[in-house]
Amino acid sequence: MVGAANGVAGHGKDMLAMFPEALKSLAEADPEVAAIIEDEKRRQWRGIELIASENFTSRPVMEALGSCLTNKYSEGQPGARYYGGNENIDRIENLCKARALEAFHLSPDQWGVNVQPYSGSPANFAVYTALLSPHDRIMGLDLPSGGHLTHGYYTAGGKKISATSIFFESLPYKLDMGTGYLDHEKLEERALDYRPKLIICGGSAYPREWDYKRLRQIADKVGALLMMDMAHISGLVAAQEAAQPFEYADIVTTTTHKSLRGPRAGMIFFRRGPKPADRLGRDEDAGAVYDFEDRINFAVFPSLQGGPHNHQIGALAVALKHVQTPEFKQYAQQVKRNAAALGDTLTKHGYKLVTGGTDNHLVLWDLRPEGITGSKMEKACDLCHITLNKNAVVGDVSALTPGGVRIGSPAMTSRGLKEEDFARIADFLHEVLEECKATQRKSGKKLLEFSNTIETSPVIADIRRRVEEWAGSFPMPGFDVSAL
Repeated sequence: MVGAANGVAGHGKDMLAMFPEALKSLAEADPEVAAIIEDEKRRQWRGIELIASENFTSRPVMEALGSCLTNKYSEGQPGARYYGGNENIDRIENLCKARALEAFHLSPDQWGVNVQPYSGSPANFAVYTALLSPHDRIMGLDLPSGGHLTHGYYTAGGKKISATSIFFESLPYKLDMGTGYLDHEKLEERALDYRPKLIICGGSAYPREWDYKRLRQIADKVGALLMMDMAHISGLVAAQEAAQPFEYADIVTTTTHKSLRGPRAGMIFFRRGPKPADRLGRDEDAGAVYDFEDRINFAVFPSLQGGPHNHQIGALAVALKHVQTPEFKQYAQQVKRNAAALGDTLTKHGYKLVTGGTDNHLVLWDLRPEGITGSKMEKACDLCHITLNKNAVVGDVSALTPGGVRIGSPAMTSRGLKEEDFARIADFLHEVLEECKATQRKSGKKLLEFSNTIETSPVIADIRRRVEEWAGSFPMPGFDVSAL
């Protein structure tokens, strides 16, 4: 036994000689990267995070992301891998899939899920690859109306931006110019003319509920499949704090790091089993079954991806367990209350919100009446350690010159903020906008001159000081701030 122990010790010394970094901490092995990570921790802790697509995940999710699961190749599905040694990876992936169905209250007889997409954009393109042929027609919400690049988008000059618009033919639908709500009548009219094979709902900057029943009626009328991209609101959907798409959609995709508060990854939910009578195609007999599962699994791998990122899948399984707790239900409810409180306070300051408010986790603030572009407001907020993003609002002709900003509540709600705290955030935003107006009067309207001027503003410096002091008083999930 002593000899064996000495042998192991000897091999350990050999390993350290060949790979001396193997057992060091990150701070020891690469102090430069470690220092940047510490700076990012400090930035997240001392700032106000309002980007609607971002969140702060938990310590156990981070532990799974940094685990030995990252070492394993596992192309294929559980039980049918192209490499050996996947018995534990199969257990992790099967657990993640089971928890995904449970989290969204789905029967495994009626729905399946693929948890291998690296993120939401690959998930969407896998659906198109599986169910469409090249140059098939699709319809998704226009990007300047709050849609997403992967739903098909061309610039005003006809430039194809995403792979979706490169490989498929896209006719985006838009919002009602007066109300900012989805214009279902115009959508139906355009769909009847265009006859798409797939209608996509969901968006990245739409503050209202989706009328899935109405969209299903339109899809059926034109013979299209209906896909919901619930990336932004999936946490609200899981907590049953948003309208449920599964009764009406054929396919549902999502990211996992936004309101779901998990790691960065993607999922595809697909119908399985017998088709109901009202979903049968013209040439299908009663008893026909959905064929989405094999086609989508094949599209994810081997068509578009290589080996799954097993550390992501393990971390997602951890997050999906938490999604099923009463605590997460309370979190989702608070997300909505906080977004509403922020929107109400901005409205009291006299500002205009697209649709006049919100049903979900975000508000879209129309800055055009104030004479300030979204780009300038984003720049000024960044200088104040408030992170939000410029965003097109209804009526904008381009997403590149946006007239507003998008503000989300998930991340700061994860830090324990309540309605009165989001009212305080709205007050900070009011102060920033007032200084934007004052700066523009001095600098003129060109972004470069505006940016150069506001960077030296003592008012902005004072707001930043107060923001950092205030934000630093709240807890930070996922990592320890005591040493920062």
